[in-house]
Amino acid sequence: MRTIILFLLTATIIYAAKISDVASIVGVRDNHLIGYSLVVGLKKTGDGTTSKFTLQSIANMLKAMNIDMNSIDIKSKNVAAVVVTAELAPFARQGDKIDITVSSIGDAKSLEGGTLLMTPLKGVDGKIYALAQGAISIGGKNSQGARESHPTVGLIYDGGLVEREISIDLYNQEHVTLSLRDADFKNSVTIQKTLNEIYSTQVAVAMDSKTVRLRKPKNRSMIEFLAEVQEIDMDYNVKDRIVINERTGTIISGVGIEIKPIVMTHGDITIKITEQDDLSRPAGSIGVDENMVIGLNENELYTKTGTTTVANLVRSLQKLGATPKDIISIIEAIKSAGSISAELKLI
Repeated sequence: MRTIILFLLTATIIYAAKISDVASIVGVRDNHLIGYSLVVGLKKTGDGTTSKFTLQSIANMLKAMNIDMNSIDIKSKNVAAVVVTAELAPFARQGDKIDITVSSIGDAKSLEGGTLLMTPLKGVDGKIYALAQGAISIGGKNSQGARESHPTVGLIYDGGLVEREISIDLYNQEHVTLSLRDADFKNSVTIQKTLNEIYSTQVAVAMDSKTVRLRKPKNRSMIEFLAEVQEIDMDYNVKDRIVINERTGTIISGVGIEIKPIVMTHGDITIKITEQDDLSRPAGSIGVDENMVIGLNENELYTKTGTTTVANLVRSLQKLGATPKDIISIIEAIKSAGSISAELKLI
């Protein structure tokens, strides 16, 4: 039986952040674009005859060029059907260039060396907002010289041209709305107080935990006002969060996320977390560092007063040889028991 005994520390941390880091302007956002097309010029790494939609697309393209051919007569492996995606930035103007992502949807082995044919890119409303075309780049190489990119996904840098603009008229507006990235009443009120104190008038009203409505001062344009607002520093109350990637076994947490008193057993590991003002070093123990010692039987792990956090727990479990899967299961169980108040996010 392996036992971990840990002791608690309570701490509250407030961070300074620019308003632009914690809130965005409602209506000012990227827009997703999508299209379907063909990549040509592949060296026998394109779609095979089992991808019927590719053969039909080739036949349709040739027919548009006054070449009538039945799809069953097409045997080329130098062509691949792809989905083309892009992000249209706010305030993008006609003629602006955007990056394009090209992804195979057939059984092509690689898009390397291919050229994307002209592709109309549409928004959710079905209208065409950009055109894409160009040579595909599969990607660079890592420090060992090996390719890091997936061979059936490529990029065309500046491969799209904006054809239709999305109008956002901020200049003539008297009011705009800020949307906090994380809903928090305290942060919403903090933005309100900070802005009203700086401008000595009521330019901000917190509407709810995620929304702050702004009214521009009379002596500034809306653009000038927003430029100033985004650079203003505020005291930002950060929500504690633990992020777990179960596929890779990765655990990310803040260093100060505490664990409330609990006793639990997972397999042959027993964890006991309790409050204690003073902790004497166990007889025969071995020092790991200034905050941690291993018990005489090497299956017990103790920490000094005021050091118990999720980070300490993970480190302690690693010292005892627990696997990433075991550590994730233990953290999830402790969270379910209510001993961790931080938000647990699985990705």
